[in-house]
Amino acid sequence: MGNINLWDAELKKEYTVENIFLENPISRRLEALGINEGTPVCVLTRKRSGALIVKIRGTRLALGKHITSNIEIKEAVK
Repeated sequence: MGNINLWDAELKKEYTVENIFLENPISRRLEALGINEGTPVCVLTRKRSGALIVKIRGTRLALGKHITSNIEIKEAVK
């Protein structure tokens, strides 16, 4: 399977961040939160408002559609 964006990820499945295609202030904030290339990520919940609840490095974060649609991921290798 090829790379997809985080917005299209299946729930409860493990992925790895490949690329982040966002403006510098947002990408720097994500980096400060521990989200960068190679980071494992799992989508826990998809809210009606469009936000995704993701688990990254043991922490749950809510990320909006604009952000998640610009984070490229791939399935984690087990």
